[in-house]
Amino acid sequence: MTYEEVLKAVFPLLEGVDLASCMVVSKQWRHIARDDFFWKCACAKRWPSICKRPNPPTLTYYKLYQTFYKRRPGRILLPPRLSFDDLEFFIDIWTEDRFIFSEVVPGPILQNGIKIPPPGVCDMLRLHMESSEYKMKVPVEPRFTVPLSQTVNVSVLVGRKDSNKVACILNKSMFDYIDRTAYRAMANDYLDFSPVYPFTTGIRAWISLLFMDSGNEGVVDVFGIEMDFMDAANSKEEVLWLLDMLDWK
Repeated sequence: MTYEEVLKAVFPLLEGVDLASCMVVSKQWRHIARDDFFWKCACAKRWPSICKRPNPPTLTYYKLYQTFYKRRPGRILLPPRLSFDDLEFFIDIWTEDRFIFSEVVPGPILQNGIKIPPPGVCDMLRLHMESSEYKMKVPVEPRFTVPLSQTVNVSVLVGRKDSNKVACILNKSMFDYIDRTAYRAMANDYLDFSPVYPFTTGIRAWISLLFMDSGNEGVVDVFGIEMDFMDAANSKEEVLWLLDMLDWK
């Protein structure tokens, strides 16, 4: 059996990733591995039903595998129709018997966030705040305290200056997760989207209270508020597109 015959006997047994690796070994290997029969074998391991057709749905089976083996990198978004300059956020936080925070936060302030964590922040929370993940933060001045023994709720509305409309981000959501080791309390709610986007569902907004020890047992000292949409929006542009899709009233 010749050297080329050995390759032609082995290549049909390989996964597509391994076959692609063989294509960069040498010009001879690349020439042999480009045979579409081998790529049909690779496609048959992943999508056997589509290989029952007499011809591939694309130009070649190599192209089919190349296209659908993994997701393409995220496409560049068009510029969003909103900007943070157009927005203001209405944040209300209350315990069982009183409001402890009620502010109108301009969009640029929420976008700019907290550049430098205040003194006294624990190392774990400092690392979280300095990470590259896109999260919106607003410093709390003056600070407020939260009693851990009481229920704490939050509502967040967002207003558009360009149309004078309002949408809901969180509605009477309870901070039901308080992590004393990470110094964060978290609440979440599902977003309400416009009927124009009927298949956009299941996306949650998260609000976190960033705190440090107050020195009093059972009470935490809140110095910042953080909002994000987890993996649904990981950049300023994605956040603005997401907000634009809300059910504005």
